[in-house]
Amino acid sequence: MGDVTIGLLHPGEMGAAVGQCLAAAGHEVLWVPDGRSAATRKRAAEAGLDECGWAEMAARSDVIVSVCPPASALDVARAVAGTGFGGLYLDANAISPATAGEVAGIVTAGGASYVDGGIIGTPPVAPGFIRLYLSGDRAGEVRDLFGGTAVDARLVAPPGSASAVKMAYASWTKGSAALLLTARALARAEGVESALLEEWGISQPGLERRSAAANESAAAKGWRWVGEMGEIAAAMAAAGLPEGFHRAAAEVYGRYSAGAEALG
Repeated sequence: MGDVTIGLLHPGEMGAAVGQCLAAAGHEVLWVPDGRSAATRKRAAEAGLDECGWAEMAARSDVIVSVCPPASALDVARAVAGTGFGGLYLDANAISPATAGEVAGIVTAGGASYVDGGIIGTPPVAPGFIRLYLSGDRAGEVRDLFGGTAVDARLVAPPGSASAVKMAYASWTKGSAALLLTARALARAEGVESALLEEWGISQPGLERRSAAANESAAAKGWRWVGEMGEIAAAMAAAGLPEGFHRAAAEVYGRYSAGAEALG
């Protein structure tokens, strides 16, 4: 693809980073501000995104990219399908392969083509921070949109594999962080936290630092990971694997609210 018009739903922290890369590559990137917060508007403006309405986005966009909380992925897909959008739809959300299949069914029934995506990494926009896994018949077209940008777009096969990569990856990163938080909370509840930290210093160097970082991240945005842990649990169950690990992780993150420690 050459320079194209891209609709982005929605410019949260990660979505804005992806949108900024696309805009910097010379593409026009649109977003819908209806019902969005002042913080989202600020991120979108700083990323160089252009405001428009739903109908205008559907009419003007060659590609629509969905980057939203997992629980909203199906609703966003339905909203786009309802506009009559007939271009290329990229779902880049942390959803199970089964949910990705539902999204694909919704958007293709509405007349669009579908590409499955999974984002691994963190903002800011800098080389090496974000990898975008893509699968589907038109995944190569989406990869080309990111040519020369800080997003490392990678193809995996068959269709649905991008979501599978994301689920497997996050099952460890966020799942193990939840277990670490729980272990330290147990030690705190039993009055042996100092002994545990001393033992970690002897036999598990770096684990205290990692637990502190996990707590900081969970306090700031753990509530956003509850749905992702549910999607991972569903993916595990569908593969005939235990889902309890990540049902528990969802409970751990559900005890956090932005800026507050919830365990211990």
